[in-house]
Amino acid sequence: MTSQTETPTLSSLNFIPYIDDRGLLPDPFQGKVGVYAVFDHDNVLQYIGYSRDVFLSLKQHLVRRPQQCYWLKVQTIDRPSRSVLEGIRDAWIAENGVIPVGNSSDEAAWNQPIDAKAVMTAEEQSRYAAAIDELAQTKTLKQVARRVEAEILETLKSRGVQAEIRFNPKLKEEGLLDLK
Repeated sequence: MTSQTETPTLSSLNFIPYIDDRGLLPDPFQGKVGVYAVFDHDNVLQYIGYSRDVFLSLKQHLVRRPQQCYWLKVQTIDRPSRSVLEGIRDAWIAENGVIPVGNSSDEAAWNQPIDAKAVMTAEEQSRYAAAIDELAQTKTLKQVARRVEAEILETLKSRGVQAEIRFNPKLKEEGLLDLK
């Protein structure tokens, strides 16, 4: 933890495995306010974010971008302060010298629910287009969302993730996937 005035450099923080040897995300950040940097397998900075619950944010990012989430650097703070959090994030981005892809062109993929409609197969697209009413369209979107969910869970399983992953069932009706 840091006082509200300290801003540690990104390079001064140690790398933390995104997924530990038990297949779990780092518990110490549950319910903690802080800034975090996410790195890929090769320690290339992918995204810098801040959150009122770092653990939940990390879980969301893992589901949305599993191939980019291998290492972390985290700085927690004692009291929530958007200006302090943004200041640390901005300092880390400046230190990096380049805006991470997750904070620029790929930002929506890191921060928005997964849109299963964007990866519909040709068959799913025709079934959706041919649906006779809204109920049939909703059914198709749920099926697409379940297929994409299964693919995500399989990817996470292949990474050894043991953490419980539950998607919001209501959003599936819209073809969206986000954690509950």
